[in-house]
Amino acid sequence: MSAPFGLDFGNHNSVVAVARNRGIDVVVNEVSNRATPTIVGFGLKNRSIGETGKSTQTSNIKNTVDNLKRIVGLPYDHPDVEGEKKFFTAELVNVDGEVGAKVRFAGEQQSFSSTQLAAMYFNKVKSTVATETKATINDVCVSVPTWYTQKQRHAIADAAKIAGLNPVRIVNELTAAAVGYGVFKTDLPDDKWTNMAFVDIGHSSYEVTIAALKKGELKVLGSSYDKNFGGRDLDLAIANHFADELDSKYKVDVRSNPKSFSRMLASAEKIKKILSANTQAPFNVESVINDIDFSSSMTRDVLEELIAPLLERVETPVEAALKQAGLTAEDVEFVEVIGGGSRVPAIKERLAEIFGKPLSFHLNQDEAIARGATFICAIHSPTLRVRPFKFTDINPHSVSYYWDQQVEDDEDHLEVFPTGSAFPSTKVITLERTGDFKIEAKYTNKSELPAGTPVDIATWEIKGVKPAEGESTVSVKAKLRNNEFGFYSVESAYTTEEVEEQEEIPYEGEGEKPEDYEPQYKTVKKIVKKDDLTIITHDDSLPKEKLDALFEKEAQLTSADELVFKIQNKRNEIEEYIYDFRSKLDDIYAPFVNEKEKENLSELLMNAEDWLYDHEDSSLGVYTAKYEELASKGNLIRGRYLSAENEKKEAERAKKEAEAYQKFTQKLQADKDAKSNAAPEEKKDAEGDLDLD
Repeated sequence: MSAPFGLDFGNHNSVVAVARNRGIDVVVNEVSNRATPTIVGFGLKNRSIGETGKSTQTSNIKNTVDNLKRIVGLPYDHPDVEGEKKFFTAELVNVDGEVGAKVRFAGEQQSFSSTQLAAMYFNKVKSTVATETKATINDVCVSVPTWYTQKQRHAIADAAKIAGLNPVRIVNELTAAAVGYGVFKTDLPDDKWTNMAFVDIGHSSYEVTIAALKKGELKVLGSSYDKNFGGRDLDLAIANHFADELDSKYKVDVRSNPKSFSRMLASAEKIKKILSANTQAPFNVESVINDIDFSSSMTRDVLEELIAPLLERVETPVEAALKQAGLTAEDVEFVEVIGGGSRVPAIKERLAEIFGKPLSFHLNQDEAIARGATFICAIHSPTLRVRPFKFTDINPHSVSYYWDQQVEDDEDHLEVFPTGSAFPSTKVITLERTGDFKIEAKYTNKSELPAGTPVDIATWEIKGVKPAEGESTVSVKAKLRNNEFGFYSVESAYTTEEVEEQEEIPYEGEGEKPEDYEPQYKTVKKIVKKDDLTIITHDDSLPKEKLDALFEKEAQLTSADELVFKIQNKRNEIEEYIYDFRSKLDDIYAPFVNEKEKENLSELLMNAEDWLYDHEDSSLGVYTAKYEELASKGNLIRGRYLSAENEKKEAERAKKEAEAYQKFTQKLQADKDAKSNAAPEEKKDAEGDLDLD
């Protein structure tokens, strides 16, 4: 059975949860952590993804890619790319118009698009869930930031498909968290909406969503964000502070060395967390650069001075979200806060001040989004029954549809999905057409879009339009859809025709119809569907041929990774066998070998150890053969040992059986002796009196 799961695709760490056993469980990874680093590293032979990528990041800094969430689906010429470069240690390059990373992998320079990198990570997540659940893994709901563009959402869906997953939904992060809150909050009223604010201060961005909830239902009212305000910005401010201090003291710029500065950032993250609970904390980095052991400290007051420019920006997204929702801070009853960045006391204080009420922390700050996404995925599962819950999200920007003006004086565009309108949603438009035509979806107001966001969304070619003989035009109905993913589409298109039908006139007399009543009919004109039209879509999703090629490429890379893993495991088995057998030769195997055998076996083990270090790049078959060679020699001695152990066990068992049998016979004899020594029993006569004779 397939287990639906939700993925909170984070910039620093990602969290995965799965629906099972009538509940939602967070999945732990191979080292039993509930969050997995969002990292893809490249080595000489294989990739290191997640925990292994994190453990090798410092030593493989230029070939490790993190901050994936910031670049997925981003065009290389997007203005955000330049600002992101300071957070990347791998080189960002242009891969078919999309930002990607250049790394040294398998002995050569290779470039991978951000969609490919995300697919690699998703594939690792899929493997983790499959290992943990022992179930087939297909369906996934992935959470994304509110500020993701259509292109980025398509890239996430494509990445999931490349990883062999079926993305049933792409959901905004705070919408997922709000769904999780609404589903499991049992005391929500049935007949009254509760206005709430959900705030997420994550690793790289800050989002606010205003939503109304009641039992079994949620509707998003407004959303806003600051996509350059997050935990990493705090880390960078701290790291730069100490980098300046180190430069002042030792006259060396640690920022010029990516490996050294990455260690400064790691220590900055640690001190940030410590200062969330303490007023002062030490800052230490051993041998940070040029063998310098750097030590310092920081108080919470100094930290708040460093992040003062960020604190000034806390209010803007709140005001924008409230404005879109048509509410004031006083209208919001509860403020639920999640995200690692929200643990900073100064940020919590500022949020409470803006909303004018205490903050709530009922949701798990790290796992709420993954849990909500999992519930949403479970809704789409045909094999699971879930608690009824309806929810809608809203469009961040107005979208209009445009078409060829084939008939004079006809409109050539229409605002179909205004800013703040709910989705999923469907609208039907009717157009008079002379032949085949195109429909385009565009953002209505370019001035409202974030910098670098293209106005054009998608184009659809509508083919097969043929007016009836003798007619110059034909009516076409097009069904326009803003679907669950937030994608805009032309779902269907068909021609219509006007037909005449006979319709019975309702009986208007009093009482029942007379038996001899003859129905009266009138001719009515109706618009009916005539022919379905062909729709050719041109959007930001990858063409099927490209998607299939990337799927095959990922499958090949995964097979190569698995082979390297098996080879390393077999090599480790040989090494472990050598050390284990050598130890046992001087211990438990000693009584079962003579001096000559011991000498030969010791030499065999020593030669095997030398061989192992001389053959670091051997194949799985060669390592397997070497292991079997060693095992065949050692099994002779092991067999003697096991035989002797079995004999000892048999002797011990026989001894215990003999002792048990002896105790049994002794008990029987004792019982017999007790009966023979007992006084004769007096007998009663037939009347029951004692025999006194």
